[in-house]
Amino acid sequence: MNKKIILVAISLFSVFFGIAQKKYLSTKTGQINFDAGTGVEEIKAVNKSVTTVIDPATGKIEFSLLIKGFEFKNALMQDHFNENYMESEKYPKSTFKGTITNIDKVNFTQNGTYPVSVKGSLEMHGVKKEIEAVGKVKVSGTDIIATSDFSILLEDFEIQVPKLVGDKLANKVKISLKCNYKPLN
Repeated sequence: MNKKIILVAISLFSVFFGIAQKKYLSTKTGQINFDAGTGVEEIKAVNKSVTTVIDPATGKIEFSLLIKGFEFKNALMQDHFNENYMESEKYPKSTFKGTITNIDKVNFTQNGTYPVSVKGSLEMHGVKKEIEAVGKVKVSGTDIIATSDFSILLEDFEIQVPKLVGDKLANKVKISLKCNYKPLN
């Protein structure tokens, strides 16, 4: 009986030790910008408090951000964004869970810029939608910077645009992200 307990303890220790040794890349200061202007009016915002993590071994990647973290130049625009469009009291955050599908092409130990493709589920405004995007991972010493530019349609996330402002607010929103990852053990 004691031998079985010791064997189980060693097995559990090995499993937990193996998990603890797994390396991840993360940041809590990622940046996401969006541009929803049409040329009639500038509608841009930035969120500099994006939390994200990458598992370099599998390519799994996750993002999380608070909707109220987006900052506009115009305070009234920020209020309208949170209250009327994003309903941030009801839907306080947005998440993305996916995979870098070509993670085997990224060498996190060698300086260089690597093109990546990402596929996963974006949840925003209470709606989940599968999306795909391309980007780059730049490795420079211990700095690992991921960037991407892509677009989403507001209607895909059931975000209503009143006809009164339809000429000022684009239905297709341009999104850019930049995240400087650090090792997380």
